Amino acid sequence: MDVVYHCAGLIVVSESVQEPARYFQENLVAPLAMLNYLHDMGPVPVIFSSSAAVYGTPEMVPIPEDAPKVPISPYGVSKWQFEEILQAYDQAYVQPWVALRYFNVAGSVNNVVESHVPETHLLPRIANALIQGEQPEIYGTDYPTPDGTAVRDYIHMHDLVEAHLQAAQYLKDGGPSTAFNVGSGHGHSVQEVMDGFARVTGLPVDPKRLPRRAGDPPVLVADINKARAELSFEPQFSHDIDHMIRDIWSLFTAEERY
Repeated sequence: MDVVYHCAGLIVVSESVQEPARYFQENLVAPLAMLNYLHDMGPVPVIFSSSAAVYGTPEMVPIPEDAPKVPISPYGVSKWQFEEILQAYDQAYVQPWVALRYFNVAGSVNNVVESHVPETHLLPRIANALIQGEQPEIYGTDYPTPDGTAVRDYIHMHDLVEAHLQAAQYLKDGGPSTAFNVGSGHGHSVQEVMDGFARVTGLPVDPKRLPRRAGDPPVLVADINKARAELSFEPQFSHDIDHMIRDIWSLFTAEERY
């Protein structure tokens, strides 16, 4: 093997609050078995799918990689603890790694769109609701943000794939093990995304307004300067939320979905 891309795991923040045992089993115990296998066969670089959830409720926005790690959900704890495990294995056994701290993934690549069961990501949830003639849901309208809804950094799937390839090349070229934020570097509120769907689809979007979910911070936006400098990472498709919405909507309305 030349490189391992570790993308597996459970990802629903609110579910992790209710079922922490499942999250620590799948996100810590299982990948630790993978690391031990790699240790037995020799060092293989690992690109780990981490998360902005490691920062919890950040003190500074945009969030730099050296911001305090104070996750507020078991999901975030599991991601941060596995980064610490990777660091310990590298120090003891020379196990190269890069942790890519994902912000919110959206869009599509080559007719492949994100799909989860149950669906928890915002853009496909909105598309699913509209396709079914229903209205989407907003969880939390009293955050300390301009319109009261949570603000997130959305990264196009194409740019995320490029970041993985750049991270592998970075380790191949001898770069030291470290973590990088992967996002667009700017944020959109949930209400702004709803408004984008109304523009793109021409459909009325009047979301149901529900209480906040446990473990959701008000604002998560990436500082991507480190990835720009060390990976040559430059998002090409992540700056226009309407573009990401069109990508998803075109596939949700096509006769065949992959």
